[in-house]
Amino acid sequence: MDYAALFAATPSPYLVLGPDLVIVEVNQAYLDATGRTREDLIGEYVFDAFPDNPADPEADGVRNLSASLHRVLTTREPDPMALQKYDIPIMGRPGVFEERWWSPINTPILAPDGTVVWIIHRVEDVTAFVQARTAGARPPTGQLTEREALEAELYARARELQRLNEELRQAHSRERQVAVTLQEGMLQSPDLARHQNVAVRYLPAAGSLNVCGDWYDVADLTDGRFSVAVGDVVGHGLEAAAVMGMLRSALSAAIRALERPAQALEVLGLYARSVEGALNTTVVKALVDPTSCLIIYSNAGHPPPVLVHTDGICELLDQATDPPLGVRALHVPRPQATAVYSPGDALVLYTDGLIERRDEDIDTGLARLTDALSQSSQLSPERMADSLLARLGLAGGGRDDIALVIVRL
Repeated sequence: MDYAALFAATPSPYLVLGPDLVIVEVNQAYLDATGRTREDLIGEYVFDAFPDNPADPEADGVRNLSASLHRVLTTREPDPMALQKYDIPIMGRPGVFEERWWSPINTPILAPDGTVVWIIHRVEDVTAFVQARTAGARPPTGQLTEREALEAELYARARELQRLNEELRQAHSRERQVAVTLQEGMLQSPDLARHQNVAVRYLPAAGSLNVCGDWYDVADLTDGRFSVAVGDVVGHGLEAAAVMGMLRSALSAAIRALERPAQALEVLGLYARSVEGALNTTVVKALVDPTSCLIIYSNAGHPPPVLVHTDGICELLDQATDPPLGVRALHVPRPQATAVYSPGDALVLYTDGLIERRDEDIDTGLARLTDALSQSSQLSPERMADSLLARLGLAGGGRDDIALVIVRL
């Protein structure tokens, strides 16, 4: 099939833009609709070719189209626009614009690596329809026909939908910025900067606000010892993130005062009972003692950490597992266990989003995790984290939130 001829002959107007919004191709229907030639448009920045009408103080065509095109570049998804008034310059008459109304949709063309290589800008010229409606044309009886009334109603609803969509986008953008700032503030760990042997990753669930209830923490203790932790609050979004921030801070304070993971989790469990939304939170805490090459850990309903030996053998640290926070009605001391490591081993802590899949037993996910860790046991913590996420198909995030900590011991 001759796709070039097919594109040239398509009856709807099409413009093809590069990621820099420079026009790279145009079909005949678009040239007919705008009164332009290929020489007028090819190689031109789209908003140089079609600027706003300076005589119209309410002109918003450039702003609205630019926002849509940038959404396409960011989301890599088609972006339909509501009816848009976008006047165009009349050729041969400098400074003179013609009133035009369009129904546009912008669609990305993706490269094999998922990046946007082109954007197809398709429009339908609805100027005649809009002008007929706004002119208030009436049949001889002075009443709108049923069809005209329906068209007028659809037009009014389309304009209102455009206004509401823009308000929603602005509100979502503000909420997302607040959420990102909140999450970054709550996940700050000053002690982490002193540990070049520790890599952390935080991936919110795909499609979320970029905030979640998963967390990680690193805390320096006395005599060269330090603790690491990961936790998971039930739920997603700002509410879960707020609960996460309170629990994370409480646990970080408890481990500094008590220095025993089991006691720190006992204190956290008591505190969780007074925090709405904190029940059933899972968390695992591990204390690393480089002098004695010991890991002391306690687990409140969380997936077990993995000790990855230099020969690739993986050991699940599952000897101190207890129910999640707040599950027991009465206070019961939490268990604690120890594991011996050799210099060069790696300790891996993570949340369940790393291993759990729908309709799959958790043992299958753990086996997949240990297999991936065995193949990257010799890598640095940063490369090991990236390799692990890639091998598990989670480099871009997954269905659930993920927190990951890898310590080269």
